Amino acid sequence: MGLARLALAALAVGVVVTLLFIGGRALLASLSTPTQAERERERATALPTATGTATEEVTVPTLHIECLAETCPTVTVRVPGGDVLQHREMSKGEEVSFFEPELDVVLSDSGTVRVTENGKQREQGELGAKKAFTARAPG
Repeated sequence: MGLARLALAALAVGVVVTLLFIGGRALLASLSTPTQAERERERATALPTATGTATEEVTVPTLHIECLAETCPTVTVRVPGGDVLQHREMSKGEEVSFFEPELDVVLSDSGTVRVTENGKQREQGELGAKKAFTARAPG
């Protein structure tokens, strides 16, 4: 009986140590993963700039959304038939850009955001009006 209890206690300690190890690794990985804003900043700084040569190109995002109100109700952006890239409220001055070839967009209040599609500003909706559309990259 004493040996069985000892084996069970050793097994429990092993499980706890394993879970702590896995949890610690996951925590460290999440802390070192860049946020979407950091990835966008990195992407923007990595983009070529126009320095006067005709061969250089500036990449324009397929979709750029800027929040104009104190709080912009839910803004949803997803790849058709795929990943949801954003589904949340935005704060005043917050901006997001997406470079995917095709995006489905749903704005809970289209009057609170400024939307630019392929470098061209879309007509702003009325306050409180829900708006849904598909943004496609040129080409």
